[in-house]
Amino acid sequence: MFELRLLCPEDRVEIVSEALDALDALSVSVEDADAQTDVEQALFGEPGLPPPKEGWQRSRVLALFAERAGAFEAAQLLQVQDFFGDCEVQGVIEVPAQDWVRLTQSQFAPVSITPEFWIVPSWHEPPAEARQIIRLDPGLAFGTGTHPTTRMCLGWIARQDLAGQRVLDYGCGSGILAIDAVDIDPAAVDSTQANAQTNRVQLKAGLPDAAQGSYATVLANILATPLKLLAPLLCSHVAAGGNLVLAGILERQADELKQAYAPYLALEVADTQEGWILMTGRKPAVGHDPRVQRVCFFPGLMP
Repeated sequence: MFELRLLCPEDRVEIVSEALDALDALSVSVEDADAQTDVEQALFGEPGLPPPKEGWQRSRVLALFAERAGAFEAAQLLQVQDFFGDCEVQGVIEVPAQDWVRLTQSQFAPVSITPEFWIVPSWHEPPAEARQIIRLDPGLAFGTGTHPTTRMCLGWIARQDLAGQRVLDYGCGSGILAIDAVDIDPAAVDSTQANAQTNRVQLKAGLPDAAQGSYATVLANILATPLKLLAPLLCSHVAAGGNLVLAGILERQADELKQAYAPYLALEVADTQEGWILMTGRKPAVGHDPRVQRVCFFPGLMP
């Protein structure tokens, strides 16, 4: 592998990146050229949403090519383009060969949900104290058990008795939370089915249309914006008296979610970790309208 290194001002990052894609770069990444210096520029964005800017004032654009000739040819073609006038080619370097599978696996270690309940990647041995184990390969899907949102969902599940219940995980990722599981990403469905087979459990996994009817518990670990849009749909799948569990929410977004779900049920913050929150609510029993306040008067207490 060979990496082409370019230095670009912020307003040229997008067009240069698009040109590199057209020149068959295997990947394109952008980093702050002034990182680790006194003029380093911090960019903050919400997880899962577009970045606030395409790059930094001085951005280093890195493009990976399979062959050295491809990297040099891309550099030559870029340098004659009008849009490249304020940019600079910093060189082409060879990227040492690595065992990418082992490198990826090294990033995931066993995760403790409770003292006895652990998420264990298939390439690790379970800890001696583990009594309940989920064997997990994330594949191309989100859900390794390391993110606070996933840990909070698993912690909630560990405290419940879900035996015999119909449970829906909407946005299943790797299937780490699932019994019935749906996701808009076919790769997530594949990962969920593979992990279910590894753990010798039976579940139904599919695209969103696979979610049918009502469930005693509905879990959705996504992000705040889609969770607000999905409020009517998710609540329609919660059985009367059933539980809704939502994650992927930042602490500052709690009131937004409460307002979005107020017509259906009352959400409360059930857990907090590292700036993320878990919100839960119980759907009212049949015949109860959460929008109606009942006022009771007792003899002797009337004004």
